[in-house]
Amino acid sequence: MGARLAGLLPGELDEEQADVYQAIIGGPRAAGPQAFALTDPEGRLLGPFNAMLLSPPVGLALQAVGAAVRYGSTLGGRAREMAILAVAAHWNSAFERDAHEAVGRAAGLTEPEMAALRTGAAPDVADPGERSVLRATRALLRHGALSDEEYADIVSAVGERGLFELTTLVGYYATLALQLRVFAGEGP
Repeated sequence: MGARLAGLLPGELDEEQADVYQAIIGGPRAAGPQAFALTDPEGRLLGPFNAMLLSPPVGLALQAVGAAVRYGSTLGGRAREMAILAVAAHWNSAFERDAHEAVGRAAGLTEPEMAALRTGAAPDVADPGERSVLRATRALLRHGALSDEEYADIVSAVGERGLFELTTLVGYYATLALQLRVFAGEGP
């Protein structure tokens, strides 16, 4: 299955769509170490960002959530990228995997760690907080919930704020993976 949405050129956007477009290409995703392209050479948004133009109010809010979980979270970069890559593997999302393996390398993930995540396995990491984040992420992906023991473990590692940010991150990237399947033609 191919992409179902034609990408819009910047000159084809209405005012609301242009606001979403600018928030994506002019926000923190573009300011940090850019590990993946946000647009094609003609300026069309790539990946999940193109679908955000369909409903500017929802697209603007969704991209803001994504920026918050990536750039405003208390989770460390390695832990955050491992969680994103676990979601990508769970949903078999090539766009998320490719984009966030590049970001993960910049955050210090090793090739063996990313290879394990690619298969849905937990890499052997030394940091206990990162292990807790991975355990919680994998439990959320498998069961959509945490046992009392898993909850206590992750709260001990990252606090309730960190857990809230992690559950939001898992939900956000699952949403993107679903939208990539529906609109961009990524297969399950």
